[in-house]
Amino acid sequence: MRIVGVARGAGVEVASLAEDGSVTVIAGLEEFWSDPEGFLARPPSGETLTDARFVPPVLPGARVICIGLNYLEHVAEGSYRDAELPEYPTLFARWTQSLTVDGAEIPVPADEDGLDWEGEIVAWVGRPLVDASPEEALAAVVGYSAFNDVTARRAQKLTSQWILGKNADSSGPLGPMVPAAEVGDLRDGLRVRTRVNGETVQDGNTTEMVYTVGETLAHISRTFTVRPGDLLATGTPSGVGYARTPRWLLQPGDVVEVEVDRLGVLRNTIVDGKQRLLSREPGREGAA
Repeated sequence: MRIVGVARGAGVEVASLAEDGSVTVIAGLEEFWSDPEGFLARPPSGETLTDARFVPPVLPGARVICIGLNYLEHVAEGSYRDAELPEYPTLFARWTQSLTVDGAEIPVPADEDGLDWEGEIVAWVGRPLVDASPEEALAAVVGYSAFNDVTARRAQKLTSQWILGKNADSSGPLGPMVPAAEVGDLRDGLRVRTRVNGETVQDGNTTEMVYTVGETLAHISRTFTVRPGDLLATGTPSGVGYARTPRWLLQPGDVVEVEVDRLGVLRNTIVDGKQRLLSREPGREGAA
């Protein structure tokens, strides 16, 4: 099963995506996240649509929590190569408005020389977590998606805080959510690859993660309540563009793909930043 969001009228519905591109509605967005495990356990029974506008099935108030520096080789290729590995994960935030979907265009902001790719996996939380154990936290994950944490490096490096560079318009494409039961435990190993115009630039495996999903969500839950619909982006393998010699950044016309075992391929095209001015709703439109 592949779960997507569909915009209809003023609302968003959650739907199951078929191989032929048609979708079957499961529930409204708020209704789905009130009982995601229940809805995923039942066959979708709503209306079938053959022409849909896809959006992320993300609650407006959801938190998008991201792990930085979660693969050892990625730590070594960046500015932290000589630093001791932290006991706790480096966390930063995205806003839901920065998210988009498979097939959407990603604009380069005006002051950037290009954008950088960061192929990774997102975990979707389905139950409230308060002071959870790692086992409880992992059990609360209802699904996973391929994700590209596309980064505006100039903005990111202006200060020690990363939020500006991590929230450019439409810079966080999400693939369809695959139920956790179909994916299994990331600790067993999923291959994560990123390609630019067909050339492989990242090729990692989730067995290389420093901080696991369960441990990280449990750690977060000891400070604030993690709620159904919140997302955890789990970090990227080595091979990002800014760490290369010469540096390699995504330019208008480039096609970037993230492929993850069991989660499929997420494909997006980079466009000139002027496209931002033409978008009616940045970060919410595209085609799955």
